[in-house]
Amino acid sequence: MAIGGRQSRAVLDAIRMPAKMTSDVVRRHRPDYLVALYMGLLMLFGLIIMYAIGPQRANVLNNSYGSNYSDTYFFVKQAISLLLSLGAFALMAVIPFGWTLKRGGQLLVFGLAACALLAVAALAHLGIAQESLGASRWFNLGFLGSLQPAEILKFGMLVFVAGFLGTKAKQGKTNDVQGTLIPLAIITAIAMLFIVVIEKDLGTGIALTSIVVTMLVVAGISKKIGVTVLIVGVIIGIIFIVSAPHRLDRITTFIQGDDTSSSDAASYQIDNAKMAIGSGGLTGVGIGSSIAATGYLPEAINDSVFAIIGETFGFIGLMAILALFVALLMRLLQIMDHLIDIRLKLLTAGVFGWFGAHVILNVASMIGLIPLTGITLPLLSFGGTSMIFIAAALGLIFQLSRYTVHSSRLTEGSHEDSSSRRGLGRPRYASRRSS
Repeated sequence: MAIGGRQSRAVLDAIRMPAKMTSDVVRRHRPDYLVALYMGLLMLFGLIIMYAIGPQRANVLNNSYGSNYSDTYFFVKQAISLLLSLGAFALMAVIPFGWTLKRGGQLLVFGLAACALLAVAALAHLGIAQESLGASRWFNLGFLGSLQPAEILKFGMLVFVAGFLGTKAKQGKTNDVQGTLIPLAIITAIAMLFIVVIEKDLGTGIALTSIVVTMLVVAGISKKIGVTVLIVGVIIGIIFIVSAPHRLDRITTFIQGDDTSSSDAASYQIDNAKMAIGSGGLTGVGIGSSIAATGYLPEAINDSVFAIIGETFGFIGLMAILALFVALLMRLLQIMDHLIDIRLKLLTAGVFGWFGAHVILNVASMIGLIPLTGITLPLLSFGGTSMIFIAAALGLIFQLSRYTVHSSRLTEGSHEDSSSRRGLGRPRYASRRSS
């Protein structure tokens, strides 16, 4: 469908638009260290999991494909990814958020260009385009590992939409169809074209959509427009599903449930995931004793790592992991509620939508509440690109937590003078009674 001249200009203006920060409204104070603590604990737990099942995974691959992975290969790779992620977190925690927001358009264009380059490389059958399960989603960087450009695109969308939609919200134009919603829809559609259609990654596409939708809700989209967007999104989602046989098989398997005997191949992964979780019992089978990781459960160190945690550490281990996820997500909401600038609120909301979508989709699919989706469990699944960019996003929120205001300031509508930069004792989330 051709795009009209007005919409085309709006899209270009949106990408080029600078984000002028109002950095003079809040006094800088101590950040919310609980964000770093929860993230670090999840990363550490993921490293323990790689230590526990890495040898089994290496043995499966060596026997199946004649590779020569050592017992410590996956543990070492995960440790390197963890260190790089901590570096990304620290970097985004110190780079001024205003600088980052002003370059939202550049980050978005870079992410789109990276996805386009991967698509061209895949069509040309170049070695740099790594193919897996009939899709090319990674750049093969040799001894450096692989890079998933979709994660770059998600980060670019996060920063860009926060600046663009935040500026429109300040102008009272959140529900402006021509100037706000259509340009945003076009940019999102282009991103989805690369991720869902070309790279065949519906799970990542849903996560990207969650970023945009969460920001729209926080920005104050009207119920009428919101319902319309929801209906259109459902229709597009159905089209994506029916156009891909493997996605349709997953839906059919989910609808048939556990009573089916005609879709053993399609239900293999979810059946083994449930058996792994069930066999863990209350306390798990212990480190190094996983049966599912020996080849019974596909993607044991990636998409299915939640089931492996259930088998290894049992119900108690799963509840501990879920408690950390919930605590981190609640912390993000608390930070968002205590930010004044709408752009910073939207940025935090986008990270909440991004992180929350990964957790909900992965966990729900592993226990059979929704059809199986290929999406990582953040900070726990094996793989560097996803962990690095999620850590970078959390580092950005960690920095924003320095600019939260006291609850009384939110109700009184007064702002603190930014000319004073003294460090305060803790993030100011306390209620009026403690002031």
